[in-house]
Amino acid sequence: QVQLVESGGGLVQAGGSLRLSCAASGRGISAVIMAWFRQAPGKEREFVAAIHWSGATTHYPESVKGRFTMSRDSAENTVYLQMNSLKPEDTAVYYCAADVYSDYISEETAAYDSWGQGTQVTVSS
Repeated sequence: QVQLVESGGGLVQAGGSLRLSCAASGRGISAVIMAWFRQAPGKEREFVAAIHWSGATTHYPESVKGRFTMSRDSAENTVYLQMNSLKPEDTAVYYCAADVYSDYISEETAAYDSWGQGTQVTVSS
């Protein structure tokens, strides 16, 4: 199990930027696949970004590609999600997740066995 704590959420105007952080403990992030998901009210949790444990690969859905960038600092055992050109439809609770067992990135919530408590991101129009 990996313990995850997100931070960095807040209120921002459309077109603005935010950077989310996820501090991990219990296991090094260079040994697990780390991901970000989000969940808007009344909607299912959706995949936003992931980084492979090797650090060599990141993966994004089309809805955020080119606007969001996931990175990591192995020394700090922290992953980040830089969000630019934010839109009102990006409003959601953002969750950090870890997949301890897989060797490939999945967009499915069921693949992830550790979750943070979430941080609210609100984008005003």
